[in-house]
Amino acid sequence: MSDHTSTPPVLGDFAIEVRSKNAGPFWVTMETFMKDGDGYAIAADDAFLNEQVIADLYGVDAGQVQFFRIPALKVVKISFPRPVTQGGLRDRDIHAGQHHVPLATLPVPGRHLAHHGGRP
Repeated sequence: MSDHTSTPPVLGDFAIEVRSKNAGPFWVTMETFMKDGDGYAIAADDAFLNEQVIADLYGVDAGQVQFFRIPALKVVKISFPRPVTQGGLRDRDIHAGQHHVPLATLPVPGRHLAHHGGRP
């Protein structure tokens, strides 16, 4: 019998860590440190995670989103302009330490789960 109460896996389930940080007063960088090669394949799949997805999650211009895929380290780095300048009047996260949450909780499509037996 299947467990219908479980939640679908999210990107963070396949990662050792998903974090965000300041990249100067005008940029935010997020990093996904994946657990293994299969997890990296999910994070690096530009059909799943791409500039438009980040633009939609963070309300930024897709043309300004930058991806850095580093297979040897199983890391995907993503940078984009901060919505407001660091330390500005409307800055709610001066260190950009909370920006990773929407990325870490991004649901992983079912097509990726076959490699993991349906589970992270």
